[in-house]
Amino acid sequence: MSEPVVIPCPHCNGLNRIPGERLGDAPKCGRCKQPVLLGKPFELKQGDYASQIKGDLPLLVDVWAEWCGPCKSFAPVFEQAAGQLEGKCRLAKLDSEANQQLSAQLGIRSIPSLILFKNGREVARQSGAFPLPQLMAWLRSQGV
Repeated sequence: MSEPVVIPCPHCNGLNRIPGERLGDAPKCGRCKQPVLLGKPFELKQGDYASQIKGDLPLLVDVWAEWCGPCKSFAPVFEQAAGQLEGKCRLAKLDSEANQQLSAQLGIRSIPSLILFKNGREVARQSGAFPLPQLMAWLRSQGV
């Protein structure tokens, strides 16, 4: 990938244009100087949502809650996926209890729920926790 890629910063929501060949070089945000690609999920909040779904890299959001057993058992799988997908897809966690308005806006009816965004639009949704190979296969089927 040699074309520049626009990626929102997970820290300050600033948009960064990064040359495709530099994605593996730990790019930093032009505004806040923090890493743009984390290799781990970042926390998504109501105020960050509109900025974070933008950009050229897909965003996979795990909607969860502290009291949810399956959510807790899925967390390490989601963490592993983030490490494997760095530079291809960004992963974020949305606490449905702390962000009830956004959860309602997204139409969340069960958790855990995964929502895949590309170029600012929802393109796929999956409910439930599953093993890493199944998660990666689902993402591949979505073109990630």
